[in-house]
Amino acid sequence: MSAPRTIKKYPNRRLYDTKVSSYITLADLHELVMQKVEFEVVDSNTGENLTRSILLQIILEEESGGEPLFSGEMLSHLIRLYGGTGQGMFARYLEESLMQFAKQQTQWQDNLGANPMESMTKMARSNMQMWADMQESFFKTTDMGFGSTKEKDQ
Repeated sequence: MSAPRTIKKYPNRRLYDTKVSSYITLADLHELVMQKVEFEVVDSNTGENLTRSILLQIILEEESGGEPLFSGEMLSHLIRLYGGTGQGMFARYLEESLMQFAKQQTQWQDNLGANPMESMTKMARSNMQMWADMQESFFKTTDMGFGSTKEKDQ
């Protein structure tokens, strides 16, 4: 696997793609994300990694541009999670959920031509099992005293 593409961010807020030796925009970075190109954005003076803040800027532009992905209520819930005991656990949960969603979306697109109803049924069953497993893992991790969902069913 090759090293991530380096994008330098200059004090004048311009972004420079070292691979193609030219200035680029946030829209260009958005396109790299969509093409699954690995990159990192670094401050040209300090070398500090700015990738997360640039990705957040791209999300902000997407959110303000059309149909938002996050409701105000959802954003409020996310803000409340920062600094709490569940922050790390929620981050892992959200990351796993998004990875699973992307994987299933790819599988569903690959199987769409075969039998769409069968594909949807399999995906629904898989989702239900995944959510049950994640819930059980959550309760075990937090030791909330609820016991596993499997124990309750018996």
